[in-house]
Amino acid sequence: MNRMLQAGKYFFMTLAAMMLAVPAFAQGAADESHWWVSIGAGIGMALAAGLCGLGQGRATASATEALARNPGARPGIFIFLILGLAFIESLALFTFVIIFLKVK
Repeated sequence: MNRMLQAGKYFFMTLAAMMLAVPAFAQGAADESHWWVSIGAGIGMALAAGLCGLGQGRATASATEALARNPGARPGIFIFLILGLAFIESLALFTFVIIFLKVK
């Protein structure tokens, strides 16, 4: 299990480095459209949405488990759950805005 997590971490680090290399190709004329910018933006949004979805699922599962163990702590757990889900969702929305600003 630990090897899988380690391999996944390296895979996503490599993918992130590849996505950061896209602006290096932006030396052309202003009217040229590069197809790889659109593909990179699509892959970036897919990664952001997918990983935020995994994070939200994990946060919800942990909150549900905590409520099952201690139903009296519902108000505190609920506040932190909503706050955490808002932060996780904002990451996907920031990625969405950046993609709209970058891809014309």
